[in-house]
Amino acid sequence: MNASPKLKGKTLTLEDVADLARGCAFLGSGGGGDPHTAFMEIEAALADGDVVELIDVASLPDDAFLAPCGWIGAPTISAEKLPSGREALQGLRRLEAISGRRVDAVLPVEVGGSNGLAALVLALRAGVPVVDCDGMGRAFPESQMVIFNIRGQKACPAILTDDKGNCVVLETVDNVSEERLARSVAVTLGGSCHLIEYSAFAHEMKANALRGTISDALAIGRSIRIAREAGRDPFEALFQALKSSRQFDKAGVLFDGKIVDLKRETRNGFSVGRAVIDAFGGGDRMEVEFKNENLIARLNGEVRALVPDIISILDRETAETIVTECLKYGQRVKVVGASAPQALCSPQSLAVLGPDAFGLPGPYRSIAELNGW
Repeated sequence: MNASPKLKGKTLTLEDVADLARGCAFLGSGGGGDPHTAFMEIEAALADGDVVELIDVASLPDDAFLAPCGWIGAPTISAEKLPSGREALQGLRRLEAISGRRVDAVLPVEVGGSNGLAALVLALRAGVPVVDCDGMGRAFPESQMVIFNIRGQKACPAILTDDKGNCVVLETVDNVSEERLARSVAVTLGGSCHLIEYSAFAHEMKANALRGTISDALAIGRSIRIAREAGRDPFEALFQALKSSRQFDKAGVLFDGKIVDLKRETRNGFSVGRAVIDAFGGGDRMEVEFKNENLIARLNGEVRALVPDIISILDRETAETIVTECLKYGQRVKVVGASAPQALCSPQSLAVLGPDAFGLPGPYRSIAELNGW
């Protein structure tokens, strides 16, 4: 196998990782999984003296070999089915055996939720850096809903691994088939498993990936923490960080109230349902529908936010994001919206991950247009 080049970047501290987890939870639009378990894995590794290096994709030689990774399945299951800690490295080694060369660096398929930290977990296991980019700038429920697919990269070979040591390698005719088969495998393996897909050389990632999204997530999470420590409004700090980011410059509160009804079920490898939120004192009502991720928010029946824009439900006091599997009756929340990266809003992207892809009423209208921002 070819040797990996020595790559150096920014070393992430435990505080950085905590901020990153907070930012990834927000960018997950309710999905991607709760970052808590991944954070604990990283915390234990850093305590043992391991380090995480975050590098810019532009610093890589064009022939560096990169592996995007994450977890596939229903977040409701991943909250209860804990990983063994061996899944990611087993999948990486299988990819290396197939490709005949070492993986030089890893990156998240999606920067949202727990999957935003999945690459850090694998990086620590494999001793490689994490590239500051991803394929979504948020989280989406299906693996073809990624900029790599939209821009022509192949998902396969796709490697799925579970906590028992099972490993399944997929070679499919197209990327939609990869999602369908991978979802079926994930259901068979208990509803959640690790997935490596869309592996490619750095020159492809330089052309296709959404750059700097890990840094954006870190800045988002840091802004909330610093504001709380200083006794300032964490929501104002969050909006300032979003507006200063490379990708998410339109943002604001869509609704403020209490969850009064919740429907959630695990179906075909997804967590699907809706949350109903009433304003304090009655009157207005917002309904948020989700399929792993929050997809649409309606205020008194009128659409106020629509996929691919980000819709996240946050604790109204702490500004901590509440992922879909952790929503509960009675929670006092603010629904916050943010614009999606522009790359996700092109006609080609919307055909894959816009409202029509979820059977929602279209056409897509931006969150800025819907709310007059």
